[in-house]
Amino acid sequence: MRKSFAIPAVLSAAVLAASVATSSPAQAATSTASGGKVFSFRGMNLLIPASWRVRRYGDAAVVATNMCNDPEYFYGDCTGFWVVGPKTLAQWGYTGRNRYVPTLAQPSCPFGGDTLTVLGSKASYRGLRPVGRGHDARYTTWPGYCEPQGSAGMKVKFTQREWYLPTSKILVVDIWGNKDLSGVLRRATWS
Repeated sequence: MRKSFAIPAVLSAAVLAASVATSSPAQAATSTASGGKVFSFRGMNLLIPASWRVRRYGDAAVVATNMCNDPEYFYGDCTGFWVVGPKTLAQWGYTGRNRYVPTLAQPSCPFGGDTLTVLGSKASYRGLRPVGRGHDARYTTWPGYCEPQGSAGMKVKFTQREWYLPTSKILVVDIWGNKDLSGVLRRATWS
């Protein structure tokens, strides 16, 4: 799904504060001769476009896939996806059975504004998807929508896509419907 307006992330302010306080803003990708760059995370290597920017936060990373107003803060107006490791997954009790919600409170709407987000409790799809040779992720989609708080106003629908690698304990989460992400994951290499 493509939207023409700003899209903040679902991560809560508490998670951001804790993550930023314990991590370094060092570049997390290495340039390649093809104009792309390799983003490595726990042995998974993704060849991503040179324009995508990676920001690490402890045991997680955000890959911003568009231009952002503030390069030091990816969460205000950037589309992208999250890559989450085992420490963060354990912190939020993620097992792969239920959707990933990195907050103890109601998550924000991924499409901005003073809205309430509702994520479905029943997956709309479950299956396996390749993440490089020899690695299959549990691929799950979860329906969601946003609506203005206190009213039954216009609803904005979205789908949260998750690729969970249970052996590697890596989760990739996309709520923006990035059309290139499936291919990037399918072409992953492992070290």
